[in-house]
Amino acid sequence: MLIHKAYRFQIHPNKEQRILIAKTIGCSRFVFNHFLAKWDSTYKETGKGLSYTTCSAELTQLKKQESTSWLNEVDSISLQSSLKNLADAYTRLFKKQNKAPRFKSKNHDVQSYTTKQTNGNIAIVGNKIKLPKLGMIKFSRSREVKGRIMNATIRHTSSDKYFVSILVETEVQEVPKTNSSVGVDVGLKEFAVLSDGTVYNNPKYFRSLEKKLAKAQRILSRRRELAIKRKCKLSEARNYQKQRVKVARI
Repeated sequence: MLIHKAYRFQIHPNKEQRILIAKTIGCSRFVFNHFLAKWDSTYKETGKGLSYTTCSAELTQLKKQESTSWLNEVDSISLQSSLKNLADAYTRLFKKQNKAPRFKSKNHDVQSYTTKQTNGNIAIVGNKIKLPKLGMIKFSRSREVKGRIMNATIRHTSSDKYFVSILVETEVQEVPKTNSSVGVDVGLKEFAVLSDGTVYNNPKYFRSLEKKLAKAQRILSRRRELAIKRKCKLSEARNYQKQRVKVARI
């Protein structure tokens, strides 16, 4: 049977590719927020929302305007994906499946955009992955990608790392049901104990990293206070930014 499966890898873009990723994320966020505002105002005035087709046509005109011509610098499919995500969010809202969509913030911990497979614009070649506009990017290929690539989501985390999630359509064999004679007892002191006596110890990663995180956060707080005293913007305070990334990685 055919299923959708996702693969996630860390990518290592160069300086130019990082700049283009930041631009694409920013443009995708702008398109989402721009049409979210229009959708809300139209609904308040007429009692009806917009459609994906209407927004897509307006986006084409928006890219032709001189004030927003910078939208042409990035992957056009990523902008269309933002519109589709917005339309899907409203569809689920009207079906009472979720709350109303909210404006996207550039201060969110994870920034991302999605692009789709079209005419081989997404492909894996050795230890590199080909992505629209970005070209070939080195990535940590930890396993083989099997199936037809459908789309890719590029993410930039607060720990200043980049990842790509690849969605594929692949065929798998159904696993026959079996009656297992081995029991598993999951606990707190030991992570798991099998019925044959095998014990897996609990590594307690949370407890060990909790103290490390508290110490790192105290350092971050002090560096924030020093930056404020020097009347320096946090975005320009190098020591603060270095510590912020350390906290995020912990």
